[in-house]
Amino acid sequence: MSYRIPSPPPSLEELAKRQQNVVTASQLRARGVPTRVVTGHCRRGGPWQRLLPRVYLLQSGEPTPEQRMWAALLYAAQNGREEGCREGAVITGTAALALYGFAAVPRLPAVTGVDVLVPRQRRLKDAGEVRIRRTERELVARSVHGLACAPVARAVADALGEWTAGGEGQAFGAAAALPVREVLREAVGRSGGRLAGSEARCTVRELVAELTESGLAADLRVRAALDELLAAERDAVLTRLGELVDEWLLPVPLSAPELRMRGGTYIAVPDLYWPQTGVAVEVDSELRCVSEGEAAWVRGGQHRMEYLGIRVVYLSGARLAAEPDAVGAELREAFRQGGTDVVELLAGEG
Repeated sequence: MSYRIPSPPPSLEELAKRQQNVVTASQLRARGVPTRVVTGHCRRGGPWQRLLPRVYLLQSGEPTPEQRMWAALLYAAQNGREEGCREGAVITGTAALALYGFAAVPRLPAVTGVDVLVPRQRRLKDAGEVRIRRTERELVARSVHGLACAPVARAVADALGEWTAGGEGQAFGAAAALPVREVLREAVGRSGGRLAGSEARCTVRELVAELTESGLAADLRVRAALDELLAAERDAVLTRLGELVDEWLLPVPLSAPELRMRGGTYIAVPDLYWPQTGVAVEVDSELRCVSEGEAAWVRGGQHRMEYLGIRVVYLSGARLAAEPDAVGAELREAFRQGGTDVVELLAGEG
């Protein structure tokens, strides 16, 4: 039987280096630094300074933007007098996007407030430039320059929430208003910027989920930018799907036809349709739907097609990118089998 010997906690010097010279009162106490020493060092002209309640900077002079982020995070994460008694906290909103490197938001020195997500049950007040946001969901953290940040989609939703709640240009102090369209495009990697690596981005699906959860999808400005992004995403996927149909030597299908019965009753608008075999293809259909009403409308069309005997193939853009050969084989097999007792339909332009 083997035993793991617990590692000793880092020294004050190591901890200060890791946290860019920002430490909490409990961390100092755990390393034998008496309260009176902390108080003396933080007096006017002393070598240390108090940045936030129970959070100290072990140097004089103005803190750097990164040190301000560390102070905000440590203030929100500490809970109780013992060093180990902490709860989760992640930086979100504009500050997180600045850390991620979004070109569409102000750089860190210009960010005038730091939003930090904490569990809803935490009893914690805003302090200085730190704004506490509570959430009932489990916190998920992404390490950005050593700091715990909310995932990109959540940070975008919270940043847009600041802007829409405070009014254009108000949520960021003297900084310019947050450009919704560019922020959404950057989040999914559809525009230039300072973001480094795929870990600093999110999928369109994640973005839609967060904006819908926060209620921001109903905002006209956000919805317009989101619709544009969704249309571009679906166009790219459908273009790749069209190439795959050619590669597998399938007949050219109708693109987004409006299917109706002979009496004129509306049925649906599938992405692709082969009338000769009664096969339809729906790609990422949920990405067309920001509201529940739209989702119900699309699902209704799908159910009507299936009821009338049409074979409906449901595909996702992610699977199309990861498994093109499997998708091609599935389409060929669906075309070979065709629908079942398909009702004759009229196909017009969608």
